[in-house]
Amino acid sequence: MRLTSIHTYPVKGCHRLDHDDALVQPWGLAGDRRWMVVDADGVGVTQRETTRLVGLRATVHPGGLSLRADGQPDLDVPEPVGGAPVAVRTFRNRKVPVPALPAGPAADAWLGALLGRPVRLVWLARPTRHLAAGDREHDTGEQVSFADAYPLLLANTASLDALNGWLAEAGKEPVPMTRFRPNLVVDGAAAWAEDDWAGRSLRIGDRRFRAAGPCDRCVVTTTDQETGVRTKEPLRTLGRYRNVQQKLLFGLHLVPVDSGPLAVGAPVVPE
Repeated sequence: MRLTSIHTYPVKGCHRLDHDDALVQPWGLAGDRRWMVVDADGVGVTQRETTRLVGLRATVHPGGLSLRADGQPDLDVPEPVGGAPVAVRTFRNRKVPVPALPAGPAADAWLGALLGRPVRLVWLARPTRHLAAGDREHDTGEQVSFADAYPLLLANTASLDALNGWLAEAGKEPVPMTRFRPNLVVDGAAAWAEDDWAGRSLRIGDRRFRAAGPCDRCVVTTTDQETGVRTKEPLRTLGRYRNVQQKLLFGLHLVPVDSGPLAVGAPVVPE
């Protein structure tokens, strides 16, 4: 098995960045989901609410972030320094607030124009807990960014092939891996082999990860990540074939055990 692609999402919900290599940190890949758009209540705005986020292209650079979108001028956003943090939550039902630093009115106005609503951009200067202890099967403590629950998500190309086979049988169009917004994609494993990795250690190149369990999928998987068009697949088909205790499963959550560089082509070995 090999690692075939690496992806990050600098702003939660934004268009992906593709990488040949990346730095693994305790809370995930460097530059991944350290920024988040929030509403007036300090709650994260994601693709669950607005598909306009697929048009947001964000690039991390030392000391800040560059924002691009069709029809808007590029904007450079420096990492906030000083100022009072604001309490935010990744989702409305999350009980643990996270202190984040506001990016400022220029970024807020730019994103408000893109999304068509008042919003703010915040930066997670220090990754920290945003789920109460006991809310996850494998507690990562403070080792998480603005990711939904765990630092990284791994997906298996053979599992996607199996899913697309089911879609073809139903006369539906195949879906690309981008619908599942993984950080790491592996090739060379059997379909759904990742189900058996849950709770085990996984070595990718020189880096070790703890497999925290399968990922329960949501409406974001039905959103074309290039156009924002939303349909009913593949969620409907996952509901037929991958419904486990009312959770529609695709992909595997990972927690880094150690830090360091990781590159496409690295061998993947469950331990």
